[in-house]
Amino acid sequence: MNEFNTILIYILAINIITFFLMGRDKRKSKKQQYRLPERTFWMLSVLGGSLGCYSGMKVFRHKTKHRSFIVGMPLLIIIQLIGITYIFVSVS
Repeated sequence: MNEFNTILIYILAINIITFFLMGRDKRKSKKQQYRLPERTFWMLSVLGGSLGCYSGMKVFRHKTKHRSFIVGMPLLIIIQLIGITYIFVSVS
């Protein structure tokens, strides 16, 4: 398995996990149960799950009133896309 496939699988996995955790956290918020801290979503997003987090925000209407998420996630997605593009262009 080459580096491209490994990175692609990692990015896919962390985004799927982050997306589903956003849904789970939204369900828990409706039931007023213990929820995941926002820093967990930021950590997952910084580690590559920003698109999953942003998608979860839109699909589940979760964290949509938090300015840090509204502005920060799209910005983080752009930064990560630039970084990933740079890595793939440099490698090939």
